[in-house]
Amino acid sequence: MTDPVLRVEALTAGYDGPPVIRDVSLTVGPGEVVAVLGANGAGKSTTLRAISGLLPAATGTVTLAGRPLTKIPAAARARLGIAHVPEGRGVFAGLTVAEHLRLGHRGERLDTALAYQYFPALAELRDRRAGLLSGGEQQMLALGRALARHPKLLLLDELSLGLAPIIVERLLPIVRAYADSAGCGVLLVEQHVGLALDIADRGYVLSRGAISSGQVATDLRADHALILASYLGEATKERLS
Repeated sequence: MTDPVLRVEALTAGYDGPPVIRDVSLTVGPGEVVAVLGANGAGKSTTLRAISGLLPAATGTVTLAGRPLTKIPAAARARLGIAHVPEGRGVFAGLTVAEHLRLGHRGERLDTALAYQYFPALAELRDRRAGLLSGGEQQMLALGRALARHPKLLLLDELSLGLAPIIVERLLPIVRAYADSAGCGVLLVEQHVGLALDIADRGYVLSRGAISSGQVATDLRADHALILASYLGEATKERLS
């Protein structure tokens, strides 16, 4: 059996005060897309931040392709193959698209051609500053830059935030296609439950900082009662359709 790209075991983390997530355990295999679902405040973003090293873990372990990351800082984790696209996109308003695709770690050369392959619109916008892009274009830039690093593990936090559903419907299949092509593991936090589970292989439900369920995506998508009971709220009924 192939070892997972990501293995998280009994991860507990938080900020000042009580832990936000407690004893979270999950795995992501090569080429696998795994969705993390849950209400606002359930700990989804905290989980991604603890995996990428932006937030130190109180207890538990994170392993990337068999390598323990407990004592490795965020910048070094990125060099090892973790690409984290945060909520809010994380682009620099004053830099052009082309300049974003030249920004790498010391000695790192981003694969600009790959970014343009998956997002042809970015090639036409290469000389435009990110602050002048639409929300959808900024998200394409953030995702394209992540793919250009050829990551082993891609962490995606709310790609759909502030975007029209039709834009999200175009972005998520690209994530699926890249995972299939490159064998990259993807851990996806997404508010549009139905769209996320359409491209995911498996899903975990995070409720009040703890994993309440982990299932094959098709089974999880069909279990409306479980999702609603896991504090996603009545508004989720519309997103599941």
